[in-house]
Amino acid sequence: MEIRSLSLPAPDRRPPAVNEDLALTGPDFVVVLDGATAGQGLDSGCLHTVAWLVAQLARELAVPLLSQSSAPLPELLADAIAAVCAVHAGTCDLTNPDSPSSTVAMFRAGPDQVEHLVLADSPLVVRAPGGAITVHSDNRVDLLPEYTFEAVRRLRNQPGGFWAASTEPKAAYEALTGTTDRGDVELIAVLSDGAARYAERYGHSWEDLIDVLETEGPATLVDRVWKYDKAAHPSSFRGKRYDDATAVLCRL
Repeated sequence: MEIRSLSLPAPDRRPPAVNEDLALTGPDFVVVLDGATAGQGLDSGCLHTVAWLVAQLARELAVPLLSQSSAPLPELLADAIAAVCAVHAGTCDLTNPDSPSSTVAMFRAGPDQVEHLVLADSPLVVRAPGGAITVHSDNRVDLLPEYTFEAVRRLRNQPGGFWAASTEPKAAYEALTGTTDRGDVELIAVLSDGAARYAERYGHSWEDLIDVLETEGPATLVDRVWKYDKAAHPSSFRGKRYDDATAVLCRL
C-alpha cells in the first residue's frame, strides 16, 4: 500500500504550535484522529491536554492493528478508549462532559475487503478503479438542533446527539462502519475536517479534492485550504477560521 500523508497544526497557533490531529499509518491500515480543541477557560475535569488524549488513543490502536488483530474496528476502538480511561481515571473526572475528545476515521485493508470506521466529523473518501467516489462521513454534529456551546456539551456522546472518542467506550459502537470489496478500491483519502473543508466548506467536489491529493500532494491541499481560510469572511463559516489539517492518501 502506497501512502502519502501530512499533518500540520493550524497556522494561527502560537509557538510552540501543538497539533491536535494525528495520523497513524501501517502496512494495511490508516487512522486519523482530530482532537476537539478545548474552549478557553473550560474546566474539562482532566489534567491532560487534547493532544495527550489523541496520542494515547493512537498508541492503544497501534498495538492491535500492527499485530493484525482480527477484531472488528469498533471493538478495537472501544478497547482503546477503555484503556485510555484506565490510565487517567485516578487523576481526572471522567464524568465531566467536557473531557477531551477526538474524532476517528480509519480503515483496514484485508486481502478481500477494506473495512472502515468513521466517528464524528473526519471523513474517509474512496475512489473506485473506474473513478466513482464514495464518501463515508458522520454528519451528526451538523444535525444538532442548535450549535451553541451548551447544546454541543449536552449532546456529546448522547442518543440523539453526536458521538466522539472520549470517556465512553460505547461511543465506538455508534461509529459508522462498513466494508468494500478490495477490488472496488483504488484510492482512499482519510482526512481531518481541517483538510476536508476544501470540499465541505469551500465548495470543491470530492473528485477535485482527490485529484489535488493525487497530482500535487497533501501539502498543496492544505496550503489551498489555508488560503481560503485567510480570505473567508467571518460570517461565511461556523467555528474556527483555521484548524489543524491532516490528509492521508493511500493507493491500494
